[in-house]
Amino acid sequence: MNPKYIYRTIRFLLVVGGVILGLYAFYYLSTLTYPFLIGLIIALFINPLVNFFEKKWKMPRVLAVFVALIIIFAVFAGLITLLVAEIVTGANYLATVVPEHLDTLINYIEDYFTGQILPFYDHLTSLFNKLGAGQRETISNNIQNIGQKIGTTAGSFIKNLFGIIPNILTWLPNAATVLIFSLLATFFISKDWYRLSVIGGKLVPEKAKRSGRTVFNDLKKALFGFIKAQITLISITTVIILIGLLILRVDYAITIALITGLVEILPYLGTGIVFVPWIIYTAISGNTGLAIGLGVLYIIVLVQRQVTEPKILSSSIGLDPLATLIALFVGFKTIGFLGLIVGPVMLVIIGTLHRANVFHDAWAFIKGKEV
Repeated sequence: MNPKYIYRTIRFLLVVGGVILGLYAFYYLSTLTYPFLIGLIIALFINPLVNFFEKKWKMPRVLAVFVALIIIFAVFAGLITLLVAEIVTGANYLATVVPEHLDTLINYIEDYFTGQILPFYDHLTSLFNKLGAGQRETISNNIQNIGQKIGTTAGSFIKNLFGIIPNILTWLPNAATVLIFSLLATFFISKDWYRLSVIGGKLVPEKAKRSGRTVFNDLKKALFGFIKAQITLISITTVIILIGLLILRVDYAITIALITGLVEILPYLGTGIVFVPWIIYTAISGNTGLAIGLGVLYIIVLVQRQVTEPKILSSSIGLDPLATLIALFVGFKTIGFLGLIVGPVMLVIIGTLHRANVFHDAWAFIKGKEV
C-alpha cells in the first residue's frame, strides 16, 4: 500500500480521536465545573454593562461588577414579583370560578354516562350472554389482561410521579449551592476579565488564537441572537393570545396570555397544554362560540409559530432561512423537540468552524500539508 495513504489514514484517525477525546474531556470537566461555566456565561453577558460603569461612570472594576450584578438581580426579581402577583390574582379568580365549572363538567359526565354508556353497556351485556361459553371466557380473559396492563401502567406512572418529589427536594439544596458558586464565579471572572484574557492568550498559539477568536465571536453573536429570537417568539405569541382573548372578552386575559406565552417554552406541550383542555371544556359546557374562538386562536398561534420561527431564527442568528428550516426539521426528527434548539445551534457551530478555517486546517493536516 502507498505509504502516503497510510500516513493520511493515521492522521485522519488522529483527528477523529482528538475530536472524540476533546468532546469527552469537555463533557467530563463540565459535569465537575458547571457552576463556573455558568459564571463564565453570566460574566460574558454582563461584561458590556460592567465596562459601561467602569468607563463612563469611572467606577472601580470591583464596584462596577457588584453594581451590575445588583441591577441584573433586581430586574429579574422585579419581573418575577410582578409575574407572581399577576398569577396570584388570576389564581384567586380561578379558585372561585373553577369549582362551578367543575360541577358543570361532573353533571355533564353523569348525564352522558346515564344516557349513553349505560344503554350501551346493557346492549353489550345482552350480546355477551348470547355467546358460547368458550367465547365468553376468551373475552373475559382479554378484558382482564387489558385491565392488568392498565393497572400496571397507572401504578408505574404514579410510582414514578411520587418518586420525583424526593428528587426535587434533594435538588433544592444543590441548586442553592450551584447558584451561590455561580454568582461568586461570575463576580471573580468579571472582575479579572481582561487579566484572565491575557493569561489565556499567552497559553494559546497565535493561529489557534485567531481561529478561536473567530469561533468565540460568532458563537457569542449566535447565542445572543438565539436568546433574542426566543424572547421575540414568546412575545409575539403572548401578544397574539392577549389580543385574541380581549376580542373574545375572556376575564383575566393578561394573566392567561402571560402564562400561555411562558409555557410555549415547554417541550412538546407548548400552548396546547392550556388551549386544548380549555377548548374541550368550553365545548362540553355548551359555550360553543368561545370554543370555536379559542380553536381559531390556537390555530393562528400554531401557524404563526411555524411561519415566523425559521425567519426570526435565521435573522437573529445570521443563518440562511432554508438552512435554518432544514436544521429545525432534521433536529426534530433526530432527537425530538430538543432538536429544534440543537439543530440551529449545530448549524451555527459548523458554519463558525468553517469560517474559522478549522475544517480546512484539519483537512490540510490529514493530507500532510503545512497548516
